[in-house]
Amino acid sequence: MPARRKVSAVAAVASVGLLPAALTVLSAAPAAAHGSMGDPVSRVAQCYAEGPESPRSAACGAAVAAGGTQALYDWNGIRIGDANGRHQELIPDGRLCSAGNEEFKGLDLARADWPATSVGGGSYTFKYRVTAPHKGTFKVYLTKAGYDPSGPLAWSDLDLGHPVATATDPVASGGFYTFSGTLPERSGKHLLYAIWQRSDSPEAFYSCSDVAFAGTGAGTGTATGTGTAPSASAPSEEQIEDGADKSTVEHHGHGDDDATTTADPTTDPTTGPSAAAGPSAAAEPSVAADGPRAAGVGSGSGESLAETGGDGNAPSLAVGGAAVLALGAALLFGSVRRRAVSGGRHGR
Repeated sequence: MPARRKVSAVAAVASVGLLPAALTVLSAAPAAAHGSMGDPVSRVAQCYAEGPESPRSAACGAAVAAGGTQALYDWNGIRIGDANGRHQELIPDGRLCSAGNEEFKGLDLARADWPATSVGGGSYTFKYRVTAPHKGTFKVYLTKAGYDPSGPLAWSDLDLGHPVATATDPVASGGFYTFSGTLPERSGKHLLYAIWQRSDSPEAFYSCSDVAFAGTGAGTGTATGTGTAPSASAPSEEQIEDGADKSTVEHHGHGDDDATTTADPTTDPTTGPSAAAGPSAAAEPSVAADGPRAAGVGSGSGESLAETGGDGNAPSLAVGGAAVLALGAALLFGSVRRRAVSGGRHGR
């Protein structure tokens, strides 16, 4: 066989051998999913809409004083990377709105004047603002009748046995997951607690949305500690875009940071066929014997916010590994070619 044909044959064999390894390394990179309730607007998104540097409401001002402005720029990153359904085990009472994350501790402040969305009993269309879509189940819980918003939020305040909305793998469209639920008849200020548990990762996202049942406080003032609160409003697309460069939330190249994404969560977030939304059979939050973890463990702005296991270097390692494989292949091909050509010359 001529020398050049020998080189081509060796190169083809080497390529076949190296390609699966490169693909395996690349596929090991973790995926991402981020978001927060958009309607009724979450507490963190509402405060971000007011402006992290100069919030208008007393409650959001207190949240910034307690936890700083970065939490608001990271509005779509309240999460636990290794939750895997262990929500009550990992999040202690009084820390539900921050998911036990120290960065977001200002959102846990017990006050009755958080800006609220006006709601009423009956069917409700929930809209979850998503910046990186993935498969998973949403569950939304409402506080029980008689809930006191001036006290710390505890798991026992939520009606965990009867979520007001459940949705599995809804399709992201226009930057939102949209799904239906039913609110019971209530009066006064309440809170909706949303849990988005991914099915393609142990990661889960959390949000608190303050609501006022019709005629009971939203939009009537800004008095602190009286149960009267201003109306809540979601951040505009312009506000989200303007603050994006100050966010520390990472997506690792997955999903679509564009607010108008129409990605489908059933496959790759930027491609793939549509999937039907449906009710979830996921288990309800359960209490584990070993109790809650220390606040902030497994979360925080210092940790990569899209982990699905492993450390924050996984994506770069994957790309680096593929690059090393490619470089090694190039060197191998070059070496074989030099030897073959040299051998051919000596053989003449």
